[in-house]
Amino acid sequence: MSMKRRDRRNRVLRTGESQRTDGRYAFKYIDPYGKPQYVYSWKLTPTDPVPAGKRAGPSLREKEEAIRRDREDGIDHLGGRMTVVQLYGLETTQRGNVRDGTKAGRDWFMRKLKEDPLGAMPIGNVRPCDAKAWAVRMKENGMAYQTIGHGKRALNAAFHTAVQNDFIRRNPFGFRLNEVIEDDTTPKVPLTPAQTESLLDFMRGDKVYGKYTDDLTILLGTGLRISELCGLTEPDIDFDAMAVNVDHQLLRGKKRGCYIAPPKTESGYRRIPMSQQVAGAFRRVIARNAGVKSPTIDGYTGFLFLNGRGNPRTCDSYDNMFRGLAEKYDRTHDEPLPRPMTPHTLRHTFCTTMANRGMNPKALQYIMGHASITMTLNYYAHADFASAMAEMARLTG
Repeated sequence: MSMKRRDRRNRVLRTGESQRTDGRYAFKYIDPYGKPQYVYSWKLTPTDPVPAGKRAGPSLREKEEAIRRDREDGIDHLGGRMTVVQLYGLETTQRGNVRDGTKAGRDWFMRKLKEDPLGAMPIGNVRPCDAKAWAVRMKENGMAYQTIGHGKRALNAAFHTAVQNDFIRRNPFGFRLNEVIEDDTTPKVPLTPAQTESLLDFMRGDKVYGKYTDDLTILLGTGLRISELCGLTEPDIDFDAMAVNVDHQLLRGKKRGCYIAPPKTESGYRRIPMSQQVAGAFRRVIARNAGVKSPTIDGYTGFLFLNGRGNPRTCDSYDNMFRGLAEKYDRTHDEPLPRPMTPHTLRHTFCTTMANRGMNPKALQYIMGHASITMTLNYYAHADFASAMAEMARLTG
């Protein structure tokens, strides 16, 4: 008759259980791939004391029960051992056909994950409290709310994939971020009609910023993204149809320099109607470029918006220009311009103005190149009492 194995406290050990010479318990089992696996604990049952100086954790029997449940539910117990960094790497590898900017953002976020304790945790051990603690740490480390939100969405997608592949049972990143940390995002503020006219008047009379007046006129009259403006070439302007053709943008990378990329989304491919004021600004820009040969970038040449050396202006150069413009304007005006003052402020201003004038939301979505109508409708939130009163009078009068 075979003798049953017992631990040092004379308790009968189950099949697969053993106690090592250092006192730690082990459980051996065979995984779905036919390979032996082991789990360990300093406790056999939940009520056992933990030896002095040893880390507390689930007992061996609790771990066995978790393995049993995983097997019954088809959960890949081994998949739950991969770390958060490994899971994020797997998720991004499976979605590899992305643009340079997206890849750079992923690389940056991967570095941040590796620096944080969450990155080294097995995904099967991550609980909602761990996920929320990560968000709090990111906030304490000075990361912006919007950036944390992007990271949370990326991790939520990665853990969703883990659930779908039966690596884990539940997604710990399903919480609402604003319930964990305060949303302190600075709201985007458009220019008022009075500010718009005042700014353009100021620029027309300024020796430094006067040369950018047409650029701002076009941005205010089309809602173009600044990267789309930078990429415009003369053939993109159709004066006969009074339209701007948008099918590419000019970007600048740290390593590759300036390059042409497709629009931000499929909705970015569009034709934007031109007003007479915008058409006049384009004609002046084209006239100033007469005789100037712009460089060829990825097969595109004849760029409209050039710097003093004949190269296309970039998003960064416009960002710097807008900062200087706002500072100089504010020194001579009682009402300061909204902050931050960027090229996107003018895109925001165009969309808000058109919304307040009652443009059909779907038409406005098309002109803006928004992938979602929700984004377009957000601009209607800037309606004030005067515009609401005018709209009410129009509909009821």
